[in-house]
Amino acid sequence: MELAGLPRKVALVTGAGSGIGKATAVLLAQQGVKVAALSHTA
Repeated sequence: MELAGLPRKVALVTGAGSGIGKATAVLLAQQGVKVAALSHTA
């Protein structure tokens, strides 16, 4: 999937340890977005 206009952008992804959050962080990074990925375990 190619997302137009995303290079040179920054994204903060919460819940990036697994599931949808992880997939979103990976996809954005592959598109050239600088990603800050956060995860928390109780």
